[in-house]
Amino acid sequence: MIWSFLAVLFSGWLYVDASYRGPQWQRWVFKPVTLLLLLAWAWQAPVLKTTDYLILLGLLATLLGDALTLLPERRMLYAIGAFFLSHLLYTLFFASQMTLSFFWPLPLALLIIGGLLIATVWSRLEELRWPVCTFIGITLLMVWLSAELYVFRPTDYSFTLMVGASLLLLANIVWLVSHYRCRFNADRAIIAACYFAGHFMIVRSLWL
Repeated sequence: MIWSFLAVLFSGWLYVDASYRGPQWQRWVFKPVTLLLLLAWAWQAPVLKTTDYLILLGLLATLLGDALTLLPERRMLYAIGAFFLSHLLYTLFFASQMTLSFFWPLPLALLIIGGLLIATVWSRLEELRWPVCTFIGITLLMVWLSAELYVFRPTDYSFTLMVGASLLLLANIVWLVSHYRCRFNADRAIIAACYFAGHFMIVRSLWL
C-alpha cells in the first residue's frame, strides 16, 4: 500500500508542477497516470463494499472526462457530461452513508456559492449554459451530502469525504472562472492541486 500511496503523490506532484511551469507533454502524461494510480490504490483497499465501487466508477468517469478535454472545443459538452457522471456517482456513494438529517445552513451557503458562480460565468457559457449549470448543481449536492455526513457523524472518515468533495468544488470553481471569465497566474496549478487532492481524499476513505 505504501508504494502505491507514494506513487500517487509523486505523479500528482509532477502534474501540478507541470501545470505551473512545466511542458505541455508532462501535463498530458501525468494527469491520466495519476488517475490510474489512484484507481489502482483504491482497488487495493482491504475491504471493498458494494457501494465502494461507486468511487472506482467515479474515477473511471473522471478519466474519461479528462481524455475528452484534450479533444477540440466541440467535445467539451461530452467532457462535462463525464464529469457530471463522476460527481453523480460520488453523490450516490455519500448518500448511501447517510441517515435522515438536515442542517439548513449548509444548503443555504452552497446555494449562495452556486448562484455567485453561475452569475460570474453565465454570459460566457453560450450553448453550454444549462450543461454547466447542471454540473454545478450536482457538485453542490455532492458537497452538501458529504458535509451533512460530517455534521451528524464527525469522524475521520466523514471528514475525509467532506474535504475531498469540497476540494473538487473549489477546483471546479477556479476552472470555470479561469476558463470562461478571466485567466490569472497559477490558475492551472491551483486547479490541478485541488482536483487531485479532492480525488485523493475520497479514495483515502476506502482505507479508513
